[in-house]
Amino acid sequence: MPDLSDSDNQSRSAVGCQRFVLPDAELWLWPRWLDAERSAVVMQRLQQQLQWQQPELRLFGNVVSIPRQQVWMGDAHCSYRYSGVTFVPEPWHPLVQKLTAWVNQQLNQRFNCVLLNLYQNGSEHMGWHSDDEPELGLNPDIASLSLGQARRFDLKHKHQQYQLSLPLQDGDLLLMQGPCQQYWLHRVPKQAQASSARLNLTFRYIEKPL
Repeated sequence: MPDLSDSDNQSRSAVGCQRFVLPDAELWLWPRWLDAERSAVVMQRLQQQLQWQQPELRLFGNVVSIPRQQVWMGDAHCSYRYSGVTFVPEPWHPLVQKLTAWVNQQLNQRFNCVLLNLYQNGSEHMGWHSDDEPELGLNPDIASLSLGQARRFDLKHKHQQYQLSLPLQDGDLLLMQGPCQQYWLHRVPKQAQASSARLNLTFRYIEKPL
């Protein structure tokens, strides 16, 4: 069993960090920020130990189940509302809390809540959206940790003909900064060739309760 203690910093190195300067946004990518052995342990534990949900949302007048499973987790005040539904955070799982502390240390952030999305295969996906809910504040920094199956992450500008696609691999850590959420949409599209599970943790900061 690999060591997940705070005393071992090998998995949190910033070797090979890539910077993407886009119109109205800035992205940073740390490939393989979490090594394969630790990533496998984290993914297995969280798949088995979290209470995964598939909530229903109202989209274009219809009530539909989201095409993936999710858990909203964080500090007690970090309720989060999107698509007309308010999500009350689950209490911190120790491993998620430890990962959040590692990400905060790496990125000099103070993230206090995490949206975990589990995609069982390539047919499960997330559509175009921005993380621009009012409780996140103006120009929030959003970090994303990908575990398991590699999946494509697409971004497109809301007003101009700019697009970017990133193949996010197992263990990759991505940070979206600047006015990215104001001016850009992002998604995880369907990918028929993606035959195994992907787990994504998206780290956010909420200062005040709704």
